[in-house]
Amino acid sequence: MKLLGVIGGSEIIVILLIVLVLFGGKKIPELMRGLGKGVKEYKKAMNGVEEELNSAINAEEPSARQKNNALDPMIAGDEQNYQ
Repeated sequence: MKLLGVIGGSEIIVILLIVLVLFGGKKIPELMRGLGKGVKEYKKAMNGVEEELNSAINAEEPSARQKNNALDPMIAGDEQNYQ
C-alpha cells in the first residue's frame, strides 16, 4: 500500500496515456465496463456472504438467550432469590 502513496498526479497521467496508446480509444470503455461489472459482482457476493452470516447468527441467538436466561436468576423471574 505504500506504493500508492508514492505515485503522484503526473505518474497517473503517464500511466493513462500508456493505456490509451496500448488499447486505443474504442477499447477503453469496454475495459471499464468489464471492470465495473466485476466490482458489482464482487460487492454482490460480499453482501450475500454477510447476509448468510447474519442469518446464521440470528438463528443461533434464541438458543443462546435461553441458556443465558436459565443461568441468570434475574432474567428467569427468580428475583427474590437473587437479592
